[in-house]
Amino acid sequence: MTTPTNTPYAAVGSALPFWLSLGMMPVALIGLGVGGWATALLPLYSWGLFSVLDAIGGLNTANADPQTEEEDIFLHTLVTQIWFPLQFVLLCGMLWYVPRANDLGMAEKIMLFFGMGVVSGTIGINYSHELMHQTSKLERWCADLLLATVLYSHFRSEHLRVHHLYVATPRDPVSARYNEGFHRFFPRVLRQCHVSAWRAEVAMLARRSRPWYHRTNPYWRYAALQGAMILLAYALGGWMALGLFLFQAFVAIWQLELVNYIEHYGLTRRHLGGGKYEHVLPRHSWNAAHRASNWLLINLQRHSDHHYKPDRRFPLLQTYSAAEAPQLPYGYSVMSMIAMVPPLWKRVMNPRVRAWRKAFYPDITDWHAYNKALNPLPR
Repeated sequence: MTTPTNTPYAAVGSALPFWLSLGMMPVALIGLGVGGWATALLPLYSWGLFSVLDAIGGLNTANADPQTEEEDIFLHTLVTQIWFPLQFVLLCGMLWYVPRANDLGMAEKIMLFFGMGVVSGTIGINYSHELMHQTSKLERWCADLLLATVLYSHFRSEHLRVHHLYVATPRDPVSARYNEGFHRFFPRVLRQCHVSAWRAEVAMLARRSRPWYHRTNPYWRYAALQGAMILLAYALGGWMALGLFLFQAFVAIWQLELVNYIEHYGLTRRHLGGGKYEHVLPRHSWNAAHRASNWLLINLQRHSDHHYKPDRRFPLLQTYSAAEAPQLPYGYSVMSMIAMVPPLWKRVMNPRVRAWRKAFYPDITDWHAYNKALNPLPR
């Protein structure tokens, strides 16, 4: 880990790059107004532009002082707190306008909502991830509201009660296994995450001597919020709006799970015997220090530190050297595109996984049980 710098985090200049996500709003409006080629601007902005900026800007290996006070990062965290109303207004506006826009062809309408899914997936779910880790009830509610707009509310339960506890073990569905292509991973996690999230919440209630149907089960809130979004989509634009809403939700979920796939691919915690595993360390997540994509994704790529210190606000997440955590060769935008082509992904990543094993676990010679998630489930 590099030495913390004394960056003045209260300064507007240090926070401003993390506000680049707001650029998606005018880009979306241009797509709505111009149509045609402009309907592809949102994915080009998030995937294309920031991939180019990563190539130009290189890596950022500077670390902020993790003891920085909350008030000194207010301008950084504010963008996550105001995002829900902005995304909600954009989504509702599109659901009302697009079904009525006779000048737009069906292909253009679908492309516009593909772009909306990019907004709600790349930014919305990512910001909800940051907010759900906070203690503020307002921030947690914003996280729930953002997840409801993509019908993936259970992600909060799965992430907090399963993923962070059992990452890199056979109990965690979203820890991608070695040699598992994304197109096998994606349907698997869609099935398993719902089940694991529900079981985790029911187990939590049981520890408090409460039945599954108790009012404190968050699934009641999830169902109400998601049901309200479905009804709202239909009310705004009928069946076409509902179909487009469901499509953008699928695109957002696809992007989330692409990121989950990338973050832990092939990395496993040592099984100590009897269902016990070593503690989570920075080595159990892929780290990426690419400057521009960390601006857009509010340092999500500093994922090694997020798992090591989950309660750390995103401006204070630390980056690690290759001696401490495995490094991705590119930022998430490029890695997502590579992941969609499994032979290319394996060519790029499998040698890195093998190098990681040799560096951190040279004594383990038989990886079969780790590769197939056959080790005992954690206790």
